[in-house]
Amino acid sequence: MSRCAKTYDHFATQGIELLSEVHECPSGIRNFFIKDPFDNIFNIVESTSWFKKENKLTGGSYGAIIGVSDMEASKKFYASILGYDEVVYEKTGKFDALAGIAGGSQQMERVLLRHSKPRIGCFSPIFGPSEIELIRTTERQPNKIYENRYWGDLGFIHLSFDIAGFDELKEICSKAGCPFTVDSTADKVNGESFDMGEAAGHFSYIEDPDGALIEFIETHRVPVVKKLGLFLNLKKRNPEKPLSKWILRAFAFNRIKD
Repeated sequence: MSRCAKTYDHFATQGIELLSEVHECPSGIRNFFIKDPFDNIFNIVESTSWFKKENKLTGGSYGAIIGVSDMEASKKFYASILGYDEVVYEKTGKFDALAGIAGGSQQMERVLLRHSKPRIGCFSPIFGPSEIELIRTTERQPNKIYENRYWGDLGFIHLSFDIAGFDELKEICSKAGCPFTVDSTADKVNGESFDMGEAAGHFSYIEDPDGALIEFIETHRVPVVKKLGLFLNLKKRNPEKPLSKWILRAFAFNRIKD
């Protein structure tokens, strides 16, 4: 039995709301959908990318599915700004795997994007590779999910990316016609960090062609083991070099347990 099937069976015994059976994606991997108690929908997808091999059925986030109105404009945005330049598949039709989701039984266009270059940076071993699927309905006028919503509302509110080179990225986004809509450096002097309590750094937002929020975070200070007062200053190291495995594993001590 595949890991995806085992996960499905486990969730079924836990009373989790299952929105589909296990299906094979157009890319050849297996997946299924669930809904949490707050009506958030999650796509459970098979992956071979693991930071640490543990006896667990699921891992961390692996990407997102985003509704779009103009497929070509969105493909260009996610490739040029975020590096998702590899088209894994482009399919149009009706898909059984999506039938349990509102509007999922309609005709639609699906494009799966991945980044052709490996991610680099301090936390890249933890985050690993990721993918974004763009979906465009062809049978109705869709609603924009961020319309009339506020930052901090229940549910998914933005995609967040850990970055390095804040000023360079700001210039790239501006030239691409996607200027920062929020910039934490606006009232800072000489690259001063924005204090977020236990952590510090820079953050900003841009919007994709349909107004979906993309957050960028450049981390300068982060707690490694809060109970011991151990913090890491990332401004003093090469931003492209991954942190050592023992430091990355030490972040587990900050995990909130039931």
